[in-house]
Amino acid sequence: MEFGKLMGNEEMKRVRDAFYYMDEDANGTPRLFFDNAGGSYRLKKAEERFRKVDMIPDCSERNHEMALYLQSLEEAGKDDIRTIFNVKGGAIVTSLTASQAMFQLVGAVAENIPGTNIVTTVLEHPSAFDAAGYYADQTGKELRVAKSNPDTGGVDAAEITALIDQDTCLLSVMYSSNISGAIFDIPGIIKAAKAIKPDLYIIVDAVQHTPHGVMDFSQLDVDAVTFAPYKFFGVRGIGAAYISDRFSALPHHKLAGKKKTEWELGSPAPAQYAMITEIVNYVCSLAACQEKKGRRELFVEGMTKIMLQERALLYLMLEGTEQMQGLRHMEGVHVFMDNPDLEQRDLIIGIGFDHIEYAAAVKEYEKRSVIVYERVASSLYSKRMLESFGLDGAIRVSPLHCNSKEEIERFLAVTKEIAAL
Repeated sequence: MEFGKLMGNEEMKRVRDAFYYMDEDANGTPRLFFDNAGGSYRLKKAEERFRKVDMIPDCSERNHEMALYLQSLEEAGKDDIRTIFNVKGGAIVTSLTASQAMFQLVGAVAENIPGTNIVTTVLEHPSAFDAAGYYADQTGKELRVAKSNPDTGGVDAAEITALIDQDTCLLSVMYSSNISGAIFDIPGIIKAAKAIKPDLYIIVDAVQHTPHGVMDFSQLDVDAVTFAPYKFFGVRGIGAAYISDRFSALPHHKLAGKKKTEWELGSPAPAQYAMITEIVNYVCSLAACQEKKGRRELFVEGMTKIMLQERALLYLMLEGTEQMQGLRHMEGVHVFMDNPDLEQRDLIIGIGFDHIEYAAAVKEYEKRSVIVYERVASSLYSKRMLESFGLDGAIRVSPLHCNSKEEIERFLAVTKEIAAL
C-alpha cells in the first residue's frame, strides 16, 4: 500500500492505551512528543514486566525453581530477538548500549579477519562509523566511506558495493538513517556484496529501523544485526545483537572455562530479556487473527500494521488533510531529503524554515507543547551526515505508530504558526 493505512478508531484506542505519557509529560503537562527517533514511547507492559522480574533477588545461574524460571525468561528473550530478525542459531550479544555492542563486534572482525580495508557509509551513526574508523586505525586498514544520495536521504547500493573488493574484511551498514528516515536496500546490498566476496563479514545497524518495519535475514548471509530495545518501546540499559555461528567463534572477551561461542560475560539480566518478550508480545497482539499462527508470523503481521499506520501518518504530514496543509505545501517550510517513494522511508522527516534557525524553531515548538529535535552541523551526532546532504541543519520530526491523524493535524497547525513568525 503506497500511502499506508490508518488503524481504526477502536484499535487506535487500544494502541494508545498500551503506552505511557501519550498526551502529557512525566510532570502532567500536556504535550505532543515527536522525538521518538531519540527514544520511543514506553510500552506499559514492557516497563511493568521489567520491574516485576528485576525485583526477584535470585541468581539465575543456579538450579532451584526460581533460578530455572529466570533462565527460561532469558532463553525466551533470546528467542524473541531471533523472531524480530527471523534468524536461527548463532548467539545473542548484550551490552549496556547498542553502541558498546557495535564497538565490540567491529573490533572482533577487524582484529581477526585478514584484509586491507573496511567499508561503511557516511550516514552511519557515530557508534558504527567511529568504531569502523577506530579499528581501521588500530589495524592499519583503509576506511572506505560510501557517499549519500541527497535526493533520497539514503545511500545507493551501487555506491557501497563499488568500494568492496577481495581485500575488504568488513562491511558495516545501517538499515535506515536516523537523520532522514531513508531505508537502505539491505537485501540488495548484502547479496551484491557477497557476490563480490562470498566470505565477507557484514554487520547491520538496525537500531533505527527495528520499531518501524519488518526485517527478514533468514535468506541473507549476514553476520551481525544490532538493535536498542529503548528505541523499540522498551527500557534503557541494554543493547543487543544477533551474531551468526561463524561470528560467534571469533576471538572475544570471555571466561576461559566457557565454550568459545559464549559471548555473555558475567551474570545475565533476566528482566531485560523479559522486557524484550513483552515488546514482541505487543507487536504480535496487533495481528488480526491469533489462531494457528506461529510467533514469527504474528510478529510480521503486527509489524506490517505498524508500518502501514506510520506510512499513512507520513503521507498526511507531507500532503496534509482536509483540515491542514501538508509540509510539502506550506509556505516558508522546506522538507529535506524528500524521497517521493514512501515505501523507502521510515516515519522521520527533516524540515527547515525560511526565517527561523533550527534551535530557535525547536524552542518555538516547545512553547506550543510540541517536542521535536534539531540536528545541526555543529553536533558530533549530525555533522558528517548533514554535510553529506549539503545541509547545515534540520529539524527532525519523528512520531510513532501510536500517534493519530488528529495529532498530525495539530503538529501541522503549529508548524504553520511558526512559519508565519
